[in-house]
Amino acid sequence: MRLIRFILLLAFLIAVLGDTSAQKNFSKDADASFGRGEYYTAIMQYKKAYSKERNNASKAKIIFQTAECYRYINDTKQAEIWYKKAVKVKYPDPVAVLHLAESKKANGKYDEALIEYKNYQDRVPDDKRGENGIMSCELATEWIENPSRYEVFNVVMINSTEADFSASFSKRGFKQLIFTSSRDGSTGTEVDGTTGQNFTDLWEVKKDRKGKWNEPVLLSDNVNSNDNEGAQTLDSKFREMYFTRCPIIKDKEVNCQILKTKKKGRGYEKPEALELVPDTITVGHPTIAKDGLSLYFSSNLSAGYGGKDIWAVHRKSKKEEWGEPVNLGSELNTAGDEMFPFIHDDGALYFSSNGHIGMGGLDIFMALYKDDNWGNISNVRYPINSEGDDFSIIFEGVNNTGYFTSNRKGGKGGDDIYKFVSPDLVFTLQGVVIDFDTREILVDAKVVLVGDDGTSEEQVTDEVGSYFFQLKSNTNYDITASMPKYLGDNGQETTIGLEKSTDLVHDFELRSIKKPIELPNIFYDLDKWDLRPESKVSLDKLVKTLVDNPNIVIKIMSHTDSRADHRHNDQLSQNRAQSVVDYLIDEGIEMQRLEAKGYGKHRLLITDAKITKMKTEDEKEASHQKNRRTEFEVLRTDYIPINKRSAAEGNEEGKEEAPKETTPKDEVKPDNPDDQ
Repeated sequence: MRLIRFILLLAFLIAVLGDTSAQKNFSKDADASFGRGEYYTAIMQYKKAYSKERNNASKAKIIFQTAECYRYINDTKQAEIWYKKAVKVKYPDPVAVLHLAESKKANGKYDEALIEYKNYQDRVPDDKRGENGIMSCELATEWIENPSRYEVFNVVMINSTEADFSASFSKRGFKQLIFTSSRDGSTGTEVDGTTGQNFTDLWEVKKDRKGKWNEPVLLSDNVNSNDNEGAQTLDSKFREMYFTRCPIIKDKEVNCQILKTKKKGRGYEKPEALELVPDTITVGHPTIAKDGLSLYFSSNLSAGYGGKDIWAVHRKSKKEEWGEPVNLGSELNTAGDEMFPFIHDDGALYFSSNGHIGMGGLDIFMALYKDDNWGNISNVRYPINSEGDDFSIIFEGVNNTGYFTSNRKGGKGGDDIYKFVSPDLVFTLQGVVIDFDTREILVDAKVVLVGDDGTSEEQVTDEVGSYFFQLKSNTNYDITASMPKYLGDNGQETTIGLEKSTDLVHDFELRSIKKPIELPNIFYDLDKWDLRPESKVSLDKLVKTLVDNPNIVIKIMSHTDSRADHRHNDQLSQNRAQSVVDYLIDEGIEMQRLEAKGYGKHRLLITDAKITKMKTEDEKEASHQKNRRTEFEVLRTDYIPINKRSAAEGNEEGKEEAPKETTPKDEVKPDNPDDQ
């Protein structure tokens, strides 16, 4: 019996020790694979280690590391599941909550992600990633509801069920592409420990005469190898290609390199590695400027701002070696990853980032170079960006069309190549011209449209008083409407910033000059002629009218009510009319265009006899108020502004247009100003 117990105890100890040893080996192997970036391999090893682990804290760590592996291979659905498990078992690092929020956002669950970002912000209030995450969820929802003008299409003839990404043009005319793919037929038979897929190679595809894509063809052995090749760019003449190669050596961490090769016949020469950074540093995703003197790339150089930054090397001529790497600065680079740069023909830099505020995963951004600095970062928004990873954008020269890569929902494989186009924007301007007072349409009114690009058009209104113009994009316009016996009016419209086809409407209401025009809301203190501040709103509109109608001469007419005697009211109204004229002169209106006239109570709109018959004091006071008014009437429409006359005309015209004498403020006027 003792022997049996001893044997059982020994067997139990062997099982426990063996189990512990196996668990330790799995954890150690998983950590080693994770350190080498072999995340797919590490996932399997972590899961084996978890099944052997008994310690809760160690199990929580294994769960978190498994989630990290899924995050790095962009399996956001599994990453969300495992981060949720890590939070549930109370993994101590709050970054698990942050990554759970990011995974939910990458899966398009913006409402749920918003909750987790707020949870993270509560736990780590000083970390801007919580605040930025909240903002990104709100913006993503807004961008989806209000998409940009671009339309995107999956290029199904190119894409496979595996990863297809990072297209670049390989011939003039934009009908030939080189892209990266892990599809069947790639060089080598091994499986990538990072992704669990085939190793990536460079493939080429061409359009036929009907504009359809042919079957992709693998590039020559000089370019492709048993390692990962991809993320390439060609120079402006399509003779030289720069591409990324990530060597794979079992159980060893090796960094990616940028290689250069030249076109040779139908193939390429044997490539050479560029010594841009030390071999202990990863570098990739090259793009070369049109002049061939600047090369941009992504790297984890230690002097950067976060994970991977965008850097550049420069040279003065193509015969010289590349200079030292220069970081593109903190406004462009973040604590996250900035990758896949592309230089547009207009000089703008496009890149992908998970550090700037975006919709989820990698988003595509644009940066402008100004004052020796890359800045003015802007998200290109939905539908080019999505909840997934969006990267490697290229343009067909200066055209608003091109290709990019995305792993968004609805794709054919993991990463797919998409085409984007910008439909032609159509902008129109239309409106009607009517009489301000009668509201009747005005036929044959002249409408002039002037753009800040120097263009000018003119139309007359049709039988229903309407006009119609076609507008250009990114242009400011001045519109002027005029008609004989009417005051002209003008307005402004713009197509700058409009990202959708838009029909603009601008109606005009012209005022007839056949009768006096009342100036509303001209106020004075009791028995005073100094203009009160609130009067200036109406007077500034009159200034605009005079500027818009530079050929008119007007008379300002001031009226009082019937209370007080003629002598007093005549003087008061004259002073008030002169106050308006003085204001207009101070605002730059030529004095020769202005005349002041006070009519006192000689032109009542409502007579005293009618006022006396009114039943209430309120009605009577309202009638007196109508009688107290300021008006103007147009005297002439042939005035020539001083700055448009010749010297001789100026002298002669100046004599004719000398301001009329007005009664001094202390001089007694006759009872009836109409007699003058």
